[in-house]
Amino acid sequence: MCFLKQNGFSGERPVLTKAPLFCYPQCMRYTVPDALRAVAEIFHRNGHSLYLVGGAVRDYVLGIPNHDYDFTTDATPAEVKAMFRRTIDTGIKHGTVTVLHGGGSYEITTFRTEGEYHDGRHPDSVCFVRSLEEDLKRRDFTINALAADLGSGEIIDNHDGLSDLKAGIIRAIGCPAERFEEDGLRLIRACRFAAKLDFRVEDGTRDAIREMCGNIAHVSAERIREELFRLIDARAPRRGLEEMRMSGLLEKVLPELAATVGIEQGGFHREDVYEHSLLALEYATRNEFPIEVKVAAFLHDIGKVSTRRQGEGRYTFHGHEVVSEKLVLEILDRLKASNNEKYAISHLVREHMFSYTPDWTDGAVRRFINRVGTDYLERLFMLRDADRAATTGDLPDTSALDAEFRERIRAILDSKPALTLKDLDINGNDLMRENIATGVMLGDTLKHLLSLVIEDPELNTRDTLISLARRYAQDRGR
Repeated sequence: MCFLKQNGFSGERPVLTKAPLFCYPQCMRYTVPDALRAVAEIFHRNGHSLYLVGGAVRDYVLGIPNHDYDFTTDATPAEVKAMFRRTIDTGIKHGTVTVLHGGGSYEITTFRTEGEYHDGRHPDSVCFVRSLEEDLKRRDFTINALAADLGSGEIIDNHDGLSDLKAGIIRAIGCPAERFEEDGLRLIRACRFAAKLDFRVEDGTRDAIREMCGNIAHVSAERIREELFRLIDARAPRRGLEEMRMSGLLEKVLPELAATVGIEQGGFHREDVYEHSLLALEYATRNEFPIEVKVAAFLHDIGKVSTRRQGEGRYTFHGHEVVSEKLVLEILDRLKASNNEKYAISHLVREHMFSYTPDWTDGAVRRFINRVGTDYLERLFMLRDADRAATTGDLPDTSALDAEFRERIRAILDSKPALTLKDLDINGNDLMRENIATGVMLGDTLKHLLSLVIEDPELNTRDTLISLARRYAQDRGR
């Protein structure tokens, strides 16, 4: 088996030229697992063939683990169902049947050709055929049009996909414009595969993306978000984002990020905002940070475009984290992100400019923990590390100041102080039973008590809090 040896991308804008090393085989065959061979033998006994297609074959050639199997056959859905006792009509209209056999589940689709794509996503019609060659023609990129015969293990390559794997190229099958017209999501998928494999998009395919990038507007926000997040979470996200930038797709999908290109910063920053953002993302990738940290890393400074002002010897960006938070929320709303994704990412962006000094009181550290939230502390430090690495280019394991701050946070958390409303020794029902507060006043009172307890944890006893709540109500004129 051959393996692709890859290193992280580095290069100047706008040219991406690095191709991976590739050990090209004299005779490439797929090693068929016993479970798949057993299913294939049933097809063969009934006069049909079964193939593994797409990404699983591509990744096998590259030596990348992939157990997301797609199967195709010359048997019609009815013929597939007749061969097995247990099947599910997963997508019978488009020829897909799920076979349950030997404890495994196999989604098998009949060879097909497709009609016009008037909605830019779904074919108006499909036609079942007996030819693997015709089936492979309808796929998106040459490297995804490889098939493995599950009887012999032979790898079928009708579109020079193996050559493109060797060259490190993402190339559309046939006419690129036609492939992108069929499904507009393929525009961003090309860039996502570039990020996944650290490949470059072939010139003709990139030209077609540039010509047709406006078609991304016809793709649902949910599909775009899924591809974009997979690109960001890939092994070489710079590749994908640079392909998006060079083809004009970045301006269509993330105009807020595209606007940071050429926005110089000065001072400690050697790079413009865009390059700084990519460097922060690369650091987050190398250190395998969670996806929300990676997204925050490349969006954390988008507010600098509108807040940049000329200062003495450098630019200033006062309040850019507030503007960045607002823009991030707009982006994630546009992409139909979940509420959890929106909060986590925008919250990290908003808080990334925190500035600790040794003269902070314990109360100030507790207020910081309360504001950030214990669930986000570690991720915020991850973002801070990525931001600093992108600024200086040579980040030590940790600064003495960071180490001190982390230790103070750890010590405070170990003491289990009250940091949220649920940690208080009383609750809203207690205040209502004491006839102290109701309605809006109830929430205001609890927040006031928490602020006092964060400053002085000794106050967190029921009797003391009741007394403080009465005083607060009197001061408010209740």
